[in-house]
Amino acid sequence: MKNILITGQPGSGKTTVIRKLSEIFKEFNATGFYTAEILEAGVRTGFSVASLFGDSRVFAHVNLNSKHAVGKYHIDIKGFDALLDIVFAPEKKTNIHFIDEIGKMECQSKKFSKLIIDLLNGKKPVIASISDKGIGLIADIKKRNDIKLVEVRHDNADALIKILTMEIRDLLMD
Repeated sequence: MKNILITGQPGSGKTTVIRKLSEIFKEFNATGFYTAEILEAGVRTGFSVASLFGDSRVFAHVNLNSKHAVGKYHIDIKGFDALLDIVFAPEKKTNIHFIDEIGKMECQSKKFSKLIIDLLNGKKPVIASISDKGIGLIADIKKRNDIKLVEVRHDNADALIKILTMEIRDLLMD
């Protein structure tokens, strides 16, 4: 299995695992992105998305003007798609992709939905977090026979990073 998907409850540490693994494997020309909460006065008001190279932008926010929304968060699809074009540019020579996350908000983007399937079908390993719940594309991806689905919890996150580091090294050495 060349694709490893990390799932778990919200707040279980999926993003932390992806960020730590992407740091460990950065010398393999890793590409990808991660998401982060936007907090205002201690209250979550949105999410940012950042490439592994540091480019960052608001991805979803309660005050964003957009017809695309999940719950109270309005999504900047055009901005997200523009970041995807930069991060996954065809001329980038990469050996591994890190994606945080395959979730309801990200799947609002048609570009992302096509890209994730192309990456999973490609030759390079994909290490991604995926929503613990979801229908459509999220459910379909979890049913694929070329993925390993791993659950992260607060009590296993550190051990999981060590185990996945060894598994990813083996994938990259094949």
